[in-house]
Amino acid sequence: MDNNQTTLSNPTNNPEEITHKDVSKAYLRWHFANEIPHSFERYLAPSLLWAMMPVLRKLYKDDDKLRDAYERQLLFFNTQLTWGGGIITGLMSSMEQERAKQENEHKEITMTDDLMYNTKAGLMGALAGIGDSIDSGTIQYIFIAIAIPWAQNGNPLGSLFPFIGFALYQVLIGLFFARQGFSTGRNATSLMESAGVQNAIELLSILGLFMMGILAGNYVQVSSSLSFEISGRPFVLQETLDSIVPGLLPLVVVLGVYYYYSKKGLKVTRALLWLTGILIVLAAVGIL
Repeated sequence: MDNNQTTLSNPTNNPEEITHKDVSKAYLRWHFANEIPHSFERYLAPSLLWAMMPVLRKLYKDDDKLRDAYERQLLFFNTQLTWGGGIITGLMSSMEQERAKQENEHKEITMTDDLMYNTKAGLMGALAGIGDSIDSGTIQYIFIAIAIPWAQNGNPLGSLFPFIGFALYQVLIGLFFARQGFSTGRNATSLMESAGVQNAIELLSILGLFMMGILAGNYVQVSSSLSFEISGRPFVLQETLDSIVPGLLPLVVVLGVYYYYSKKGLKVTRALLWLTGILIVLAAVGIL
């Protein structure tokens, strides 16, 4: 009896079918263990391996093959939580399933270790950049902007809504990407290149700019107290500025801070110290 017949006669060695439920479980494990086993040698690879363990155990019944799969998923890995982690978790589940079938049926291994890691390494940086800019740079500020009026009115929901809303968003969007990554397999990159996703990214970016402008205009409070008389008539600088461009001083402050960051880098503490010093001097001479 050859190896092929032995495998078929021993169905307990056959890989089990991976379902969307398995992929969802893998993503949730990745989501909640994301930064716990962080190391400088492998970064987030231990988190990815822990997420993939239930999937790998269903696919590889032989201890040696299971160990090899663990080692494959334990190589250096670092990406953003939802966009990178979601798509790559689903993608790796799909590729490992194909690898397990090829090994079980003694076919040529096209899902090689190098192919699987190069696919993962090629996606993790690009997806991290998109995820950071959309999730951390846009979505969370939308939740904050929605909640600020509630917080100002003393409503406890104003402090809870951004955390709860953003947390739910990350879980749901991560589950969506994990399932899409699993369904599309090696062609998961086409999901990011599709017109729908690109339009969504552009719309979210524009919405984020609007929200940041609203926040700056409504919650950065800078006004001038400078006033004097000209030919017996009072001249109030703030009234003049409001008649020309309402909110001009807050805009100047925001643009000034942005210019500082673009030239000096994101040195928040130093920027705050400079801004505080400048405002104190202008207030002392009666301009603000």
